[in-house]
Amino acid sequence: MAAVTRGSFTVFRQLMTHQYRRRCFRLQSFRADRTVRPLSFRCEPSLQRINSRTLHSSTVSRGPIVSFKLSDIGEGIMEVTVKEWYVKEGDKVSQFDSICEVQSDKASVTITSRYDGVITKLYYEVDGTALVGKPLVDIETESSSEVIQEEDVVETPAMAREEHTHQEIKGHKTQATPAVRRLAMENNIKLSEVVGMGRDGRILKEDILNFLAKQTGAIIPQTLFQEVQTPPPAAAGPVAAMTPPPATPRPAFTGKDVTEPLKGFHRAMMKTMTAALKIPHFGYCDEVDLSRLAGLRAELRPVAEGRGVKLSYMPFFIKAASLGLLHFPILNSSLDESCQNITYKASHNIGLAMDTAQGLLVPNVKNVQLLSVFDIAQELNRLQALGIAGQLGTNELSGGTFTLSNIGSIGGTYAKPVILPPEVAIGALGKIQVLPRFDAGGQVIRAHIMNVSWSADHRVIDGATMSRFSNLWREYLENPARMVLDLK
Repeated sequence: MAAVTRGSFTVFRQLMTHQYRRRCFRLQSFRADRTVRPLSFRCEPSLQRINSRTLHSSTVSRGPIVSFKLSDIGEGIMEVTVKEWYVKEGDKVSQFDSICEVQSDKASVTITSRYDGVITKLYYEVDGTALVGKPLVDIETESSSEVIQEEDVVETPAMAREEHTHQEIKGHKTQATPAVRRLAMENNIKLSEVVGMGRDGRILKEDILNFLAKQTGAIIPQTLFQEVQTPPPAAAGPVAAMTPPPATPRPAFTGKDVTEPLKGFHRAMMKTMTAALKIPHFGYCDEVDLSRLAGLRAELRPVAEGRGVKLSYMPFFIKAASLGLLHFPILNSSLDESCQNITYKASHNIGLAMDTAQGLLVPNVKNVQLLSVFDIAQELNRLQALGIAGQLGTNELSGGTFTLSNIGSIGGTYAKPVILPPEVAIGALGKIQVLPRFDAGGQVIRAHIMNVSWSADHRVIDGATMSRFSNLWREYLENPARMVLDLK
């Protein structure tokens, strides 16, 4: 009888394996194992092997609960503000899935999971202050996954991608905005399997949609792709004039005093400006005639737009500053805290003060001395897009050696810029105005005039050095042909 039972069970196993491979049944509808198990006590280990290897049962036993701690983000940061949760209690996560976005004094970063499992507890509310080294979430890990007591993965938008799969490099990081990550999570798509077509391998929304279309064979409506494309230029003429301006939200008046702690970038500004008060500032102001540069920009602007880059005046200002720093390297230096040593920086990482929804941020263009005006314009477009999206990372916001503040884009002519330590100089650019000026023949002409205000650390920079640098910078801008002559 036992032989008959064993032979019948072998046929039954072969039949079920064949049916499974042909995908002619679903595991949920199969319940035969509950009746077969008592009949064959000697074959129970084989039955278990069938369930775990052949049928791949979806029932997963749970493992230990791991306290997922916030690791050291760097830059001496000890606490961050939780800006957004991408998961909630009860959600299933896999390795490298986004858990939350936090904001430090320096930048916004995305925290990703080290484990496969289920979120059982969130330790902080949105806008709560999370401490480095303390638990961020609890994850009930799967028993099949190896629990490794490692720090969490911190991902910033500036981190480059070198591979396209998580399995190839441990700790691999992908670049994508929270909206793109959410779209991937909603469609059960692993970002590691998607090849990003954006800058430095950044995964865009259309990359997710294309991947979804290939996997499912579905036809994605074209309107979804249009959401991520650059809108066409506004029509000229009466039609454009009829377009209403964007509505300005009305301020809400509560009639009550509100007290709240300083967080994120506001706290960073407080610390930086407090340190800046220790620096004796030397101020110097001048005006620059940009008439020739305005004509040159008008010629080059369509060419740059044909390459997909918006060309403003700022790339010329930044490049002229870099050429000036080659002649006056002390302006591209830093002074140590003891004021005993000065370091001359080899790279011209020129920062641009940017007004964003998060506050005043100063991302910088790296190695300007090696870039063309077009390269600078392209990088500025990228930084501005990241600033609008609130995705400026630590790489973009750190390492600056010299700063320009384009306060004139908002308004004003002169300013008194404050140095950002450990830098030793900063310039503030006023708005460009069309004003009457005398030409070489004494005739009144229209001129594009911009005022510039410089501040320098008077402990290491004297007035004559600042004045000579400003004169050279102004000469490059008033005579762009000379700037072209000195380009490398």
